[in-house]
Amino acid sequence: MKFLLVVVGLALAVAAEEKIFSNYHEEIGIPEAARIKLAEAAQDFDGSRIVGGSVSSLGAHPHLGGLIITLTDNRQSVCGSSLLTNTRLVTAAHCWKHGNAQGWLLTVVLGSVLLFSGGVRVNTNNVQMHANYNEATLNNDVAIIVTSHINFNNNIQPIAIATGSNNFAGTWATAAGFGATGDNVGISINQVKKHVNLQVITNAVCTNTFGNNVVIASTLCTATSVGQSPCGGDSGGPLAIGSGNSRTLIGIVSFGSIAGCSLGFPAGFARVTSFASWINARL
Repeated sequence: MKFLLVVVGLALAVAAEEKIFSNYHEEIGIPEAARIKLAEAAQDFDGSRIVGGSVSSLGAHPHLGGLIITLTDNRQSVCGSSLLTNTRLVTAAHCWKHGNAQGWLLTVVLGSVLLFSGGVRVNTNNVQMHANYNEATLNNDVAIIVTSHINFNNNIQPIAIATGSNNFAGTWATAAGFGATGDNVGISINQVKKHVNLQVITNAVCTNTFGNNVVIASTLCTATSVGQSPCGGDSGGPLAIGSGNSRTLIGIVSFGSIAGCSLGFPAGFARVTSFASWINARL
């Protein structure tokens, strides 16, 4: 009887784990690209993105690079990235390859509050994914984008990457992106870059939601208890601490619950300190 209770308990624990997306581009990126494109065309410039956040002015997050991903079947998907040098950005590996979809060309969008127009736009197909990237669990969900030379200005600036052993638990950080403002939003939602402040939680707390196959040492999670979270289209974008020219990248948007981004489940990121050596070797 005791053995049976243990088995039942384990089964319930597994069943309680939130699922993450299994095919980013098909499930999120492609429909989000179409929605953003239509919404930007129809917008009146007073709205935004990221659930529960605030509108970002031009230059507020000069390290943020929007990504328009042309897939091998010519459909378009969207993600985010962070500018590290004049020729390098970092993003999530699943933005380039996930499930049945493979990227063919990236358009990096810098210095713009809109994704499909304005700013500096650079095309590249040079993407270096982490060798241990796992599409099923999104472990090691990191990739480097190599571009031609990008000039810095007031609206386009690099961000430093976090190093060391700080796990940042309890720290408040800022996520920025061009993704959706919530679940099941339509094209009437106005489309501008947005940001939100989130508090980092321990991996032990995050494991209670997503399990220890998804949440590993190189994962970083934030609480979203008030419905504030990265959302569809924000993948690959930055989670940063500091302000002005002293910002530091601590996370790369990786995953959330497939049930939705405004339900209060934690948000998952690639922990930048775990990949600092890998990133620096490719700068």
